[in-house]
Amino acid sequence: MKILLAAAASLALVAGGFGAGVAQAEAAPGCSSTVQIGSTAYIKFQGQDIASVKQFKGCDKNWGYIYVWESFRQRGLHWYLLAAVNVNPGVHNVYQGDTTNLDSVKELWSTGTDTLSECTAGYGLISIVGYDHYSAFTDTRC
Repeated sequence: MKILLAAAASLALVAGGFGAGVAQAEAAPGCSSTVQIGSTAYIKFQGQDIASVKQFKGCDKNWGYIYVWESFRQRGLHWYLLAAVNVNPGVHNVYQGDTTNLDSVKELWSTGTDTLSECTAGYGLISIVGYDHYSAFTDTRC
């Protein structure tokens, strides 16, 4: 019985490690009723997914969101994040709700934008100190 419990615990730890990259966004700051719209986009660094970018709606606003995966955070690098809503994506990208954090945080929300009547995409950028900027857009939602 002890062997079975130990094996189950080991499997749970391994499975948990594989799922460590999934963002568990709950609610935007000041809005407890957000829901994701559109698909999740992923940011790659050195061939690996390191962050998820999402767009949410709630409280009559759109929100951009970026989450940095645990597997990347464990590498010991430093980064800053930007989250925004891209309004009318295309040739003339217009970003609203831009929020930046320079402290290697694991997640960041944009401010809420009054853009529910516009075509929008979530936008996230991670700038890795000593490397470059890496970004992604979610799909466009109208």
